Amino acid sequence: MASVILTNAYRSVDQYWIQDVSTAAQAAIGSSVFVLIGLMSAFWLTAVGVAPLVARATGAGDDALRRRVLGTGLSMSVVIGVLVAAVLVLAADPITGAIGLSGETATECSRYLRTLGWTIVPLALTPLVDQAFIAMGDTRTPMWLQGLSLLLNCIWTPLAVMDQVGPVPGLGLGVVGAALASNASRFVATAIGLVLLWRRVGLTADHLSPVVAQARRIIKVGTPMAAGTFAYAAVYWAMLKTAISPLGPEVNAALGIGFSALEGFTWPAFWGISLAVSSVVGRALGAKRPDIAVSAVKKAFVLSTVAGLFAGALFFFGGEVLTGWFASSEGVHVAATEYATILAFSQVFVAWEALGEGVLTGAGDTRTVFWLSVPFNLLRIPLAILGAGALGAAGIWWAVNLTTVFKSSLKGAACIRGKWLEHEV
Repeated sequence: MASVILTNAYRSVDQYWIQDVSTAAQAAIGSSVFVLIGLMSAFWLTAVGVAPLVARATGAGDDALRRRVLGTGLSMSVVIGVLVAAVLVLAADPITGAIGLSGETATECSRYLRTLGWTIVPLALTPLVDQAFIAMGDTRTPMWLQGLSLLLNCIWTPLAVMDQVGPVPGLGLGVVGAALASNASRFVATAIGLVLLWRRVGLTADHLSPVVAQARRIIKVGTPMAAGTFAYAAVYWAMLKTAISPLGPEVNAALGIGFSALEGFTWPAFWGISLAVSSVVGRALGAKRPDIAVSAVKKAFVLSTVAGLFAGALFFFGGEVLTGWFASSEGVHVAATEYATILAFSQVFVAWEALGEGVLTGAGDTRTVFWLSVPFNLLRIPLAILGAGALGAAGIWWAVNLTTVFKSSLKGAACIRGKWLEHEV
């Protein structure tokens, strides 16, 4: 949980420091979140594809197979990183138009995305390195690495974004500075993590030559999750274009605060439990011990329920105070508080959905996750349009709540049926 919270906390850092630059800058970074999730879903193709394979190889004690899988995954990630970088650099302007941004907000968003693109290739390895450690049962190393990354980001972001930070002069680069600070801090942590992983599993340069059989397995397992993540982001692109952006930059900024600053802490907590379960499930099935997998899921359900109920209460009763930390504009503050209050009702379902995905992904059954996610995410588009017309921004957030309940219920049912215990990868 701590590891994933630290991984995503850079969004909160950006939102905090960018609020004093301009509402347009804050709206730009808030809206860009879903662009980045969509493009970086390509990084998760290899990370999610590698994780259950490494977990099963670890459970079976097959070190040679683990090295072949990791080496192939690292090579694939570099190629994917180059492609994503090219998209961000060359298509930043069309992308901002596609999500409905205009004027100064569009200009700021393009600058932010293009800067990320020029420096993003090494970060293609970040999720793979983290997932490899977690799949082997080591969650502490990613936690310390992401803690280092966040510490550096907290130091570098204000200095890069602002003209002056107390008595210390800053670079005053605005959104460009936020992008540079984020990528630089993650680069340092990822480089250290790669060295540690390389030594731990005994990788050599020869292992970086892709093995076709392992590449196929990685693609088979990782593609449904990557496609599902991209579809999730694309749905928000469509919602931004058709329902959110037309309501004004205050609502764009509110979405950024709610999704990045508030859910940027609660969702990673849910996903941390999910990753832990995924690791145990993969290693237990690799060791032919389904009883251990089932026991872990039952215990995790209790943890997820408590975490979800706590997050819901925090959003509902503390939303106004929490959003006030990230909103210097009264209009943004009111809109963000509304987001937090409404999303409070679905937080326990978000926690259960994350757990269901962890169970199925750990078993390698990523296709089921895809089919129980994408159709309901697509349903958000017409529901958001209708909701915005009837209730304004509140109608959009209630559409998100409704579809979350559907997804959570179906993924929970799939876990209870137990077919994942017999899934082969």
